[in-house]
Amino acid sequence: MPEVPSDLEIAQVAKMKPIAEIAKQVGLLDDEIEFYGKYKCKVSLDVLKRLEDKPNGKYIDVTAITPTPLGEGKTVTTIGLSQALAHIGKKVFTTIRQPSLGPVFGIKGGAAGGGYSQVVPMEDFNLHLTGDTHAVALAHNLLAAAIDAHIMHGNELGIDPYSITWPRVVDVSDRALRNIIIGLGTKDDGRPRQTGFDIAVASEVMAILALTNDLFDLRQRLGRIVIGMSKDGKPVTAEDLKVAGAMTVLLKDAIKPNLLQTLERTPVFVHAGPFANIAHGNNSILADQIALKLADYLVTESGFGADCGMEKFMDIKCRYSGLVPNCVVIVASIRALKMHGGLAKVVAGKPLAEVLKQENLPAVEKGCENLAKQIENALFFGVPVVVAVNRFAWDTDKEIALVQRKAKEAGAEGAYVSEVWAYGGKGGVELAEAVVKACEKTSTFKFLYPLDAPIKEKIETIATKIYGADGVDYLPAAEDKIKLYTKWGFDRLPINMAKTHLSLSHDQNLKGRPRGYRVPIRDVRASVGAGFLYPLCGEMRTMPGLPSVPAFTYVDIDDQGRTVGLF
Repeated sequence: MPEVPSDLEIAQVAKMKPIAEIAKQVGLLDDEIEFYGKYKCKVSLDVLKRLEDKPNGKYIDVTAITPTPLGEGKTVTTIGLSQALAHIGKKVFTTIRQPSLGPVFGIKGGAAGGGYSQVVPMEDFNLHLTGDTHAVALAHNLLAAAIDAHIMHGNELGIDPYSITWPRVVDVSDRALRNIIIGLGTKDDGRPRQTGFDIAVASEVMAILALTNDLFDLRQRLGRIVIGMSKDGKPVTAEDLKVAGAMTVLLKDAIKPNLLQTLERTPVFVHAGPFANIAHGNNSILADQIALKLADYLVTESGFGADCGMEKFMDIKCRYSGLVPNCVVIVASIRALKMHGGLAKVVAGKPLAEVLKQENLPAVEKGCENLAKQIENALFFGVPVVVAVNRFAWDTDKEIALVQRKAKEAGAEGAYVSEVWAYGGKGGVELAEAVVKACEKTSTFKFLYPLDAPIKEKIETIATKIYGADGVDYLPAAEDKIKLYTKWGFDRLPINMAKTHLSLSHDQNLKGRPRGYRVPIRDVRASVGAGFLYPLCGEMRTMPGLPSVPAFTYVDIDDQGRTVGLF
């Protein structure tokens, strides 16, 4: 592979088109765009009404095998595949999530892709963009403030302070805020109680933004948010607190997708950024709906592996959008397959073990059990699968050929080398051609479970079919919540399993394709506004902490005022 400059260096010398030209190129009208500077804009939802009779393009979801903590190049592949589709003459759109500033300044760095497959302007993408996350945080915290003000001023709704599940949020990784006491001081400072902070993208408001279909649906979903219980055992909502209307007003601009471009000047919507464990980990339905009207192919991305974001894409996002996917692309890397084959651990922030850079066919073959299970998971939904092997410089031809054979044996259409990081769109032409061919197949899309199935049946279907578990065990707290939510009528909601992304199982230490285990359900929580229940398969961190050497220590400005060190 050629020498490739840093992501930031590539992005800063990129020759971007004014966003007005990108908007015109995809067929947007002047009164359907709102500029945020020269290279980004928001798009009005009115375009959906204008194009409602236009057929949708092909819908492609990019997912992955169970990743290492380093990630396997899913976003790079998503952007590179889009550029490759344009390279072969297809009218294409990309839709991805907006990153949280917590991981950007913490351990992960930027999320705009990498190498010659990036979204630009990269600095804007990874920082504030158009302020959507800040709007989400403000709406969320307005509700939090309303709860404590209501209790202080007499508690007419009879809210049980011990039942409140609505924290505050901030878009910074700050472990010291996970568990705090508020209301200390005088009587005028509110009533003391224990609470905490989540990171902003973990807010249910962000999940609602990603799953809403229009402004009025957004208003209704915000009103359905359950913040706790009254002392007589009834759910208390944002509507009860009379705050949902104001929250909607705060999100009137945030509901509009943000239009940017790739390095090869293909259009990208960057919109919404829900977590992929306690939420569903996909960009907004609205961005997809608009993009499918404007292009012949839409490439989107779901968080983590096929057992996480892809399953939620199918069973949650597609239920609420009514959209049907035509193809799934599963990204694999040789290093991850070797890890799943038991060769070595991969630890974020530490150099990759040299043994993972040396040819080892037995380890790759063993690790392909994980790939085979993730292919099986996609096939459960009746969608054709194409495997993209994100190639690193040390991967050998024999290792690649072995993965290609194993992918076919598992039921994929084929496995194709992706070198879009080093070469941009031209490094993914063969992959793009395979995806086009897969999209021509007749769709037999189906959901994994019916919504009218009992809560436990839905949980157990996901655990046994997608994770490969023998069964499910429920702790007392989970049993109590399942009874309560069934009583309240929440049992018809889809299930959003909250578990580690580092294993097919609930235990991050179980690599490859774990067998002979049961999934423990510690608790079940409700995001009624977003429209799902989320069972907890272990401890879920909703407020990350900073590492000993955070990514922000490298970020600064140079003597010309340009940003440096941003991934």
